[in-house]
Amino acid sequence: MSVETFVPSTKLITLSDSAIKHFESKLKDKPGQLIRLSTRVSGCTGYAYELDFADSAKDSDEIVEISPTLRVAVSEDAADLVRSTEIDYVTEGVNGIIKYNNPNVVDECGCGESFNVG
Repeated sequence: MSVETFVPSTKLITLSDSAIKHFESKLKDKPGQLIRLSTRVSGCTGYAYELDFADSAKDSDEIVEISPTLRVAVSEDAADLVRSTEIDYVTEGVNGIIKYNNPNVVDECGCGESFNVG
């Protein structure tokens, strides 16, 4: 039997400073929009992250206030898969890439498209 402990002070997700700057600049001319994080069944390992801009959250989404101008809506289905994840924005060569530092991941696809949690 497995017991899971809920720690209320644990944030659902966090964003690195570079990710905050990246998303705030993307939303600069889109007042009221937010970022929506969800997952879908995909790849050879199980799940893939989906990150989209949205005009509003769905009723079942959990809203995370990142800054006065940045909110992230996390889909109800994704919440347990992404709990305690840090979203980062890094530059690799000339490309900007969004990285998910998810402590729940136990297995990832070799190409990095999909993940599974324990």
